Amino acid sequence: MEKESQTIFDKNVIEFVTVAAEFCAFLERAERMKCSTFVDTSLKILPLLYLKASMLPKCETIGDEAPETYVTEEIYEILRINLSGLMGDKDDYLDVFVQDMVYSDQPIKKSISEDLADIYQDIKDFIFVFQLGLNETMNDSLAICQENFGTLWGQKLVNTLRALHDVKYNQEEEEENGNEEGFYEPSDDNDCCEEEGCHCHDDDCHCHEDGCHCHDDE
Repeated sequence: MEKESQTIFDKNVIEFVTVAAEFCAFLERAERMKCSTFVDTSLKILPLLYLKASMLPKCETIGDEAPETYVTEEIYEILRINLSGLMGDKDDYLDVFVQDMVYSDQPIKKSISEDLADIYQDIKDFIFVFQLGLNETMNDSLAICQENFGTLWGQKLVNTLRALHDVKYNQEEEEENGNEEGFYEPSDDNDCCEEEGCHCHDDDCHCHEDGCHCHDDE
């Protein structure tokens, strides 16, 4: 038992704890950020969190009771609502890696805010117990977090990463291109609008004045 509890002092565990704590702090202050800043930072910290979680040494529970939890339903909802408000109409995305897809041939609509809140719940509960400094509960909290990474929040993380990538690189590109429908292109007809007295592109249009031929066929 003593040997198992030493897992919590492994270098990879300490690095995971550091990144996990920063991830939680980042989400807790997200409501004060610009959406673009939040997306950029998320795209950097989420892959790092995944990497550090994947490098954790194998850990087994050694206690008889489940560790305490920190995230209440109220804390969860406040965080989710804040993130949803921050993401706005970019929050929703289509997900094919969900259990419900077994019974449907259509993608399921998910939200970045809910996925991040779910990940936060597991990570924050782990950090809360780990910071208490009791070896047995630290070990068991790590074991639970590691198990949930494999079965729950690890998949949510990569799905959310894909959605955030789309927000940054695909949706932003669409916004920059703008809506080209109805965009005015100057005519290449050299006979048009070159007559003296034509002001059809001025703020005050004088297309009905004598001498303007911009609407003539020739």
